[in-house]
Amino acid sequence: MSTKKNFVTVEGVVTIAYPNGMFLVHLDNDIDVLTVVSGKIRYRTIRVVPGDRVTVELPLYDLSKGRIIYRHPVKRNDDDDFISATDQY
Repeated sequence: MSTKKNFVTVEGVVTIAYPNGMFLVHLDNDIDVLTVVSGKIRYRTIRVVPGDRVTVELPLYDLSKGRIIYRHPVKRNDDDDFISATDQY
């Protein structure tokens, strides 16, 4: 997590993936934010797709844009079927 004081971290679900590497994330407080993937996630080639649950870092001066800093793992059922990220919560 970020230790910067000028940022706030919130969780949400990716709703749209744009072709230029940007994502529209619907946050838990019913706000849609345009985000990009952080350098750490891009360096590790972690794929982010619509339906993924993510943690977003928002600057305090502009709450309409943010950065995806963590993609939450997808949980599985007992019979090893995948659960979509939107059905988890």
